[in-house]
Amino acid sequence: MCGRFVQKLPPEELTTIVGAEGPIPNIPARYNAAPTQDLAVVRFNAKTGRRAIDLLRWGLVPSWEKDLKGGAKLINARSETLAERRSFAKAFQTRRCLVPADGFYEWAPDRTPHFVRRLDGRPMLFAGLWEGWKDPQSEEWVRTFTIVTADAVERLRPIHHRMPVMLEPEQWRAWLGEESASPAQLQALLAPPADLPVEAHPVSTRVNAVRNDDPTLMDRAA
Repeated sequence: MCGRFVQKLPPEELTTIVGAEGPIPNIPARYNAAPTQDLAVVRFNAKTGRRAIDLLRWGLVPSWEKDLKGGAKLINARSETLAERRSFAKAFQTRRCLVPADGFYEWAPDRTPHFVRRLDGRPMLFAGLWEGWKDPQSEEWVRTFTIVTADAVERLRPIHHRMPVMLEPEQWRAWLGEESASPAQLQALLAPPADLPVEAHPVSTRVNAVRNDDPTLMDRAA
């Protein structure tokens, strides 16, 4: 499960890290990114042969949905069933993306919130899927995304049994569709290594409220 995360890396720095090209959208820092918000996503454009950073709405809305409301339910996609579930199957084949994050929040069974970050200080690049939905009234297109999750690594399991899938730079090309990869090869990318360099610490319950959005949310709770 991933219901909140941090996305604070300056756009110019993020562009360099992921090798994106083209216009950089206005990306405000988010310390409590939440579903239905517009957030930065990295996609590969097969026509231009380039990676780009775009703002997409968090919560995938399949093309057949009548409205956007259902998107709030599809903020995560289980890695084990991407190829089988109708909501994700087509996107898994042709619309895969990366979701940059500087860490994410997870709630333990006793409802204590924790902040999870990489030990090496590098940003996380979550595996994601995106979809286009056309508003039947205005005929405007809305692009949405979901974050792929897998079984949590052992050190995070006491907090929650699921976690977002983090991809390493050498895996980005296959996931973004820049090079050919079979469904089996793609599935293999979604298994977190046991030695994933992450750690978690408890944080203030202020993170429970979406209206709170500042750097102190990441601080260790007293």
